[in-house]
Amino acid sequence: MKLKIISPISNGTRHQINLQKNLLTKKNNLVKSLLKKYNSQHGRSKNTGHITVRHKGSGCKKKSHIVNSLGFYFGINICQMYNCFQNAFISLNFDFIKKSFFKTTATGKLYPGSLIISDLKTRDQYIGYKMQLKFIPVGSIINNISNQNKAIYSSSAGSFCQLIEKKVKCKIRLPSGKMIVLPNNYFGVLGSVSNPQYKSICIGKAGKNRLKGIRPSVRGIAMNPVDHPHGGRTNGGRPSVTPWGILTKGKPTVRKN
Repeated sequence: MKLKIISPISNGTRHQINLQKNLLTKKNNLVKSLLKKYNSQHGRSKNTGHITVRHKGSGCKKKSHIVNSLGFYFGINICQMYNCFQNAFISLNFDFIKKSFFKTTATGKLYPGSLIISDLKTRDQYIGYKMQLKFIPVGSIINNISNQNKAIYSSSAGSFCQLIEKKVKCKIRLPSGKMIVLPNNYFGVLGSVSNPQYKSICIGKAGKNRLKGIRPSVRGIAMNPVDHPHGGRTNGGRPSVTPWGILTKGKPTVRKN
């Protein structure tokens, strides 16, 4: 995908950078059985209508795609689609054995007509193949590492992990640079996730976020003292906290157990 810089004919398009999505399939309801209705709560209570989740509201209607990245399959990639629920693209595939369509998270540089396989006996190393970590060569680039229940690591746009060491357990470098150790019966897809140019997109105007269901956020120091601990433009040496007084910076975010 190429980046498309919009001509600065208005304030909203002055810094806007979009993706040129001419290679994606425009009819996202190609297989309607793989779509389901999505009921958005818009961050409010059903009973009272009060705001229960900040910075969420409105947004366009959308349907969610049933993405199956965990099961076994032997099929062919038909096309790639846009998914409004994740920043990576999804691919529509056809399974030769089950004779049915299914969707998976698209792998980068995997084009329509490519064969994709997910099996316990797979040994061939091709982009898009899903296999256990013990059969993947050391140094390989992998994504969507899962334990056959859910995808755990490297599932966002352009991200990938690297297999560093393979013994009784496998050592993997995450996109953040952190090293983790996983059992060698975990699964991984060869290659990186699609849409690596996502990090270069500039929305250009706040109205695009409103269409996605994101409401504006206001800095605490710009509020009054009754609305936020930082309000009144006087921090008083207090560390950064949420509106409810919980620490936000310098606080451990990873659970030890």
